[in-house]
Amino acid sequence: MTGSAALAALLGAGTGLGLILVFTGLRGTTASPDPRWRHVLARARQQATVPRVTGTLAAAAAMAVITRWPVGTLLAGLAAWFLPPVLGPDREHVKAVQRIEAIASWTEQLRDTLAAAAGLEQAILATAPISPEPIREQVAALATRIHRGERLPAALRAFAADTADPAADLVVAALLLAAEQQARDLGRLLSSLADSARQHASMRMRIAASRARVRTAARIIIAVTVLLTAGMLTWSRAFLHPYGSPLGQVVLALVGGCFAAAFWWLHKIAGFGDEARILTNPGGTPALVSQELIP
Repeated sequence: MTGSAALAALLGAGTGLGLILVFTGLRGTTASPDPRWRHVLARARQQATVPRVTGTLAAAAAMAVITRWPVGTLLAGLAAWFLPPVLGPDREHVKAVQRIEAIASWTEQLRDTLAAAAGLEQAILATAPISPEPIREQVAALATRIHRGERLPAALRAFAADTADPAADLVVAALLLAAEQQARDLGRLLSSLADSARQHASMRMRIAASRARVRTAARIIIAVTVLLTAGMLTWSRAFLHPYGSPLGQVVLALVGGCFAAAFWWLHKIAGFGDEARILTNPGGTPALVSQELIP
């Protein structure tokens, strides 16, 4: 396979994939996504920003023009998509802490509104315009569902799925108990949950500080590897010439896969894993949570 043929095949595959995506988007779908994947889809939409997509396409196009390697083009696009968040500040951790703090503040708002002899639905509607910014969109969606006449338990479960945070799950579980089982002293329970959420945010901050050295080491390793690869492409093209053959492309795919796995492992070691959700049963409140929250 010559370089021109490889590039033509890559461009043809990309065009076909683009047409499939355009057709799927125009056709649309009426099926709602699984609640367990809503936050994954929302995160993917948030990450697909114009600068990130443009940078990915530019890196892939530059690699295709310089080397005419289909595997190299794919690896360059993947690196341009995944490496900037890894090498930059841990924005996901900052957003997670801000979301937990916002959940705690909104919980206190609900508690104070309920103390004024308001019902649960009225309290949610009253706090929607003044809810903290990190969860204002989700609280507004919850208020909209209540306005439309949706039953409160179903609306609360949808709110938990949209927020996709264990701290929100605890608050929603308490509200579900109040809506379905008439839990006693809801104000005191909400106060306890708000304090627990703030302690959880403080714990994440302490863990992040202890992992700062590991994150710095991982960034240095990944950055040096990327710079070394770019330097070899610029000044040592003859050394990389064997990768231009079909067998070399296979070897390049294996080498790139090994480096990608190593970078992913470093990122996982230095970062936070996804916390276990509590409200994973869309049909009702888990028994364990009910036992813990019923006063």
